[in-house]
Amino acid sequence: MIDINVIRNDKAAVKAALEKRGYDADLDGILKLDEERRAVIGRTEALKAEKNKVSADVPRLKKAGENVEPVFARMRELGNEISANDEKLKAVEEKLRHELLCLPNMPDPDVVAGGKENNEIVKVFGKKPEFDFPIKNHVELCEGLKLIDYERGVKLAGNGSWLYTDRGAIIEWALLNYFIKTHLKDGYKFILPPHMLNYECGLGAGQFPKFEDDVYRIETADDAASRRFMLPTAETALVNIYRGEILASDELPKKLFAYTPCYRKEAGSYRAEERGMIRGHQFDKVEMVQVTKPEQSKAAFEELVGKACALVEGLGLHYRLSKLAAGDCSASMARTYDIEVWIPSMGIYKEVSSVSNANDYQARRNMTRYRAADGSIGYVHTLNGSGLATSRILPAIVEQFQQKDGSVKVPKVLQEFVGAEVIK
Repeated sequence: MIDINVIRNDKAAVKAALEKRGYDADLDGILKLDEERRAVIGRTEALKAEKNKVSADVPRLKKAGENVEPVFARMRELGNEISANDEKLKAVEEKLRHELLCLPNMPDPDVVAGGKENNEIVKVFGKKPEFDFPIKNHVELCEGLKLIDYERGVKLAGNGSWLYTDRGAIIEWALLNYFIKTHLKDGYKFILPPHMLNYECGLGAGQFPKFEDDVYRIETADDAASRRFMLPTAETALVNIYRGEILASDELPKKLFAYTPCYRKEAGSYRAEERGMIRGHQFDKVEMVQVTKPEQSKAAFEELVGKACALVEGLGLHYRLSKLAAGDCSASMARTYDIEVWIPSMGIYKEVSSVSNANDYQARRNMTRYRAADGSIGYVHTLNGSGLATSRILPAIVEQFQQKDGSVKVPKVLQEFVGAEVIK
């Protein structure tokens, strides 16, 4: 959430920053609500001061034997007006908060304007694999090697679903073990969060209220506040762990990671480029999160980018690293780098990790703060990065490492978990 003081003090700068996303914000409307809120507060305080003053006259009037009923009548009148103002203030504050919650984050100054056409490739690892035989796509390879049963996956759960079978399940678990082992070695704390989250988690992560329709809601509760939804990414849980808390300065940074399935309502259009496991309603992901002081934020971002890149490089996969333009960053994030692996059969790169910095945007929404050494209290910064998602890593592995005979080489870092050098 953007600080209302920032909007008050430099509306033009906020508007220009959001326009880099292609977002036309009604900041005048927000400031009008803010002015109305402050006016109601001012009027209420004046009424309360008058009520206190009038009330203080009662003992004196009684002692003098004067009629106090006009004083009581005025106190009732003031009390009614104060109650009405309190209701009005509540309504104005709720509307103002809603408008602020719907604003996307301001991109960092160095993030360029525009959409994905303005994304910048900042690094390329390895070379596109070359083949001296007709290549197969990952669906053919996975079906031929009996790694994935797409037909029965659809039978069980519908389009956008698949079933890992036997060695396919082993490779999937090998990837997760590789990721987890690496994060533990790097000193990150392992978390297994709930998969069903409350509304406050979606709000605190920045997905609600604007993107409520993108999640799977569990409509079992009688009231909206008690309803749950299936987490779309572990980030939604991890950035809310310290919601409403004030952390000690020396506790930061917090370095966390979690393994969860992720549940996404939008699973793509089932075009050729989204076949197989490229997009789905459920997929496995290991997510990294850091909670930092503002001055630690930049180094934390670089660390998360480095970790995600190292995981893909450890697998030996050709990929590129892209710095996203403002319009291609998710609404909660001030900056994002994407790691995109090469899918040979498609002739395109597909994102397997997004590393992002929300600055204090999420912390303001979920009231996660820290106490500095001088006793002052400020908002933390939150950062996240996929480390990694498997549903595109596995297709990249089988396609980039396929052999002429239809077999697939197993990346060296996975061989201890898979128990084989080649799948055939």
